[in-house]
Amino acid sequence: METVYVVKGMTCGHCAGSVTQELSALPGVKGVDVALETGKVTVTSETALQEEQVREAVDEAGYELVGQAG
Repeated sequence: METVYVVKGMTCGHCAGSVTQELSALPGVKGVDVALETGKVTVTSETALQEEQVREAVDEAGYELVGQAG
């Protein structure tokens, strides 16, 4: 399952790495792809993730989850 989120505040490779590390630690996450230009983060997971879990992981990395990309 792929879900695309919008994250605010990422500007560099280090930012992307921090977000990837935190999201990858969530149970069931198989992959994370960050597009710095758009702020979009695609998370591949075994099952649907709770948005609150994703928000907490992004906060832990130091950035803001805007929500799912529509």
